[in-house]
Amino acid sequence: MEASDPDKTMEYKNKITELVNELVQIQNEFFELFGVNDIYSNSKIFEIIIANELHHNLIPGHSGSRNGRDENRDEYEYKHYKETSSNHTWTFNDFSDTTIEKLNSVKAVVFAHINDLCDKPFMDWCFIVPGELISKYLKEKTIKIINKRKMINVSPHQIEKELDIKKNSFESNLRGGYDKWLNRILVITKQIEKIAKVKDILTSNKCWELLIAIKLGHKVLTEQAAHDAIDDEGNYYEYKVSKTFSWNFQDISDNVLNKYLKDKAIILAVVDKQKFEIVKIYKALPKLVVSRLREKLKEKFKRFAVQGKELRRLQVSLSIRDLEKIDAIEIL
Repeated sequence: MEASDPDKTMEYKNKITELVNELVQIQNEFFELFGVNDIYSNSKIFEIIIANELHHNLIPGHSGSRNGRDENRDEYEYKHYKETSSNHTWTFNDFSDTTIEKLNSVKAVVFAHINDLCDKPFMDWCFIVPGELISKYLKEKTIKIINKRKMINVSPHQIEKELDIKKNSFESNLRGGYDKWLNRILVITKQIEKIAKVKDILTSNKCWELLIAIKLGHKVLTEQAAHDAIDDEGNYYEYKVSKTFSWNFQDISDNVLNKYLKDKAIILAVVDKQKFEIVKIYKALPKLVVSRLREKLKEKFKRFAVQGKELRRLQVSLSIRDLEKIDAIEIL
């Protein structure tokens, strides 16, 4: 997109809007037929791909819920990584005795590999590990883990050698009950990525970042970039997207906070993922946001110390009550 050319800019916006409207239509159909909404955030699309390949029915919901159910109504949890990912293991974040114990109630955990080197990503192999087995394994393996985040990675080698589970391979993709919608989604998103010159819009909140960037006249940067977006003058921006008036800042180390200070503004957006609409957009000066984040993190450390707990993750949220304190300006 040439931002300096009004005609090309309008053509770009119109084409993206047209394609996004098609995605909205598909999401509406998907929700009406399967009861599953918000299929374009938090890598939900890969859960659909896994369920499709295994002939499972998706279970509505995102974090905290099981992912799929078979014809016998047995439930499964899905873990995946993509071939293009830097980390070729499956991660269990913030595990606890409770979350590990809950794995006993699932039929199995599906450890999937997503081949995303082709135009239409698909699951080309996976391990299907009984819930009781992986629960017992994680319980034993996490005893000696002392990292604050309580995070553990499980590799294909571990599953094959230590759990004696064989790999299930698949020669083709799109052969289940979600074929029709997956085909349409993958074709449209590839078109959007080509026009917007951005990758992986179905990962995390990248799709929403793209829509926000269009509203603000910014260009979205790649997933690996240090910043989320850039304007015509070369200024960087950090985007935070939420369904509510509360924006989560994770892993805010000094390095991350210092990175924010290099941005021209921190963009805080509220979106309606069901209606596929941007509700509000605020912008704030990075130095004020960073100052407030440091204050809230310090307060959190004190609370945990009083309670005799250890703070496992450097994570805090900015709420609607913080907007005045960071001099946030409503721009939409």
